[in-house]
Amino acid sequence: MQEQLVFVRNQMLPPEAPPPGQKGITRWMRENLFSGPMNSVLTVLGILAVVWLLMHILPWLMHSVWNANSLNECRQIIQERWGEGATGACWAMVRERWPQYLYGFYPRDLYWRPNLSLLLLFGALAPVLYSSLPRKMLWITALYPATAFWLLWGGSIWAPVVAMLGFVVLWLVFSVLQPRLGVPVSAGIGVVVASLWWLFLQAPATDLLQGILPLSLRPVGSRDFGGFLLSFVIGVTAISASLPMGILLALGRKSDMLLVRTLSVGFIEFIRGVPLITLLFTASLLLQYFLPPGSDFDIILRVIILVTLFAAAYIAEVIRGGLAALPRGQYEAADALGLDYWQAQRLIIMPQALKISIPGIVSSFIGLFKDTTLVAFVGLNDPLKGITTIVRADINWKGIYWEPYIFAGAIFFLICFGMSRYSMWLERKLKTDHR
Repeated sequence: MQEQLVFVRNQMLPPEAPPPGQKGITRWMRENLFSGPMNSVLTVLGILAVVWLLMHILPWLMHSVWNANSLNECRQIIQERWGEGATGACWAMVRERWPQYLYGFYPRDLYWRPNLSLLLLFGALAPVLYSSLPRKMLWITALYPATAFWLLWGGSIWAPVVAMLGFVVLWLVFSVLQPRLGVPVSAGIGVVVASLWWLFLQAPATDLLQGILPLSLRPVGSRDFGGFLLSFVIGVTAISASLPMGILLALGRKSDMLLVRTLSVGFIEFIRGVPLITLLFTASLLLQYFLPPGSDFDIILRVIILVTLFAAAYIAEVIRGGLAALPRGQYEAADALGLDYWQAQRLIIMPQALKISIPGIVSSFIGLFKDTTLVAFVGLNDPLKGITTIVRADINWKGIYWEPYIFAGAIFFLICFGMSRYSMWLERKLKTDHR
């Protein structure tokens, strides 16, 4: 048998290199661009479209002007440099007005406060996004909301401190009652006690502490917020709050308790059936009629609450899809281990459902961040419409069109593209099914 194998091996043709058309870039083009008549036609049409776009866009970009005091001055410079009839981008507007795009009408001498808040934001997000970092860094995440609120809005430092103490009270009540009453009842009682703290004790406690040790920053009104500062405040807060709310709503929709399931389904379907702009108008106009006379409910806080509820309804459906994708055996395995409902959700069910739902969750977050531009319709100065309209109303820049939108769109693209790439990295990291 061995002699026959040696004979067959000797009779085989020696290996040869593939022909030039079957390797390298030629092979890739043959398989991906010219694999058939239809693909070849589409490839040629695509190349022609790209060439046509570049022929019109590249001269416009190459003739850019960065130093000018008005649109007319920009056009004169372009005509002098490139001849009569030449066109070019006038980025001098961006160079002159970029603080408004980033900070709105926030006081210039206080720019260090939003800058510091943004820097601390990266420190707060790092331990959440990357599990390799020390878990003690989660204290930065927990303290960031109060710190950022105090830095951005100013006022007494004790207002956010007392507000955070409300969450401490909630946790203490939950920890004491949970072994006796279970998770749902303990959580409900904790929320009630924390709400009473915020409604009746926060203001007196803040005044008392401020009288003992006055520590405050110069207050800044919400109407001074604008640009990407406003988008970050609304987007980051809504994204952070909508995910846990969406998880609870998804679990509530699949609950065996009729009341919980009915309320969850009713909330989700109502929010998903109403446009976001309608909810924003509700936050801006109608909500004030249901409040006691003389009450001052901050407009940005109202918008954040409605945007958070809107996003939570969509995220709940995404997570419900992840829960439905899990095989029944995962639930049976949790029962076989003797885990109760909340232990099974925390240790077995929800980690797998969230891993499946990552693309949908990140897509919802990206859409939510882009939808922050809709706050322009309730009088806030978002970076796309609010600030651009103000800039274009200036007599020096009247008639400018493409540059402000391209500048705002480029920043939105970088942020959303970053979220997308992180989502892809997280999917690859958590993909353990084929390892």
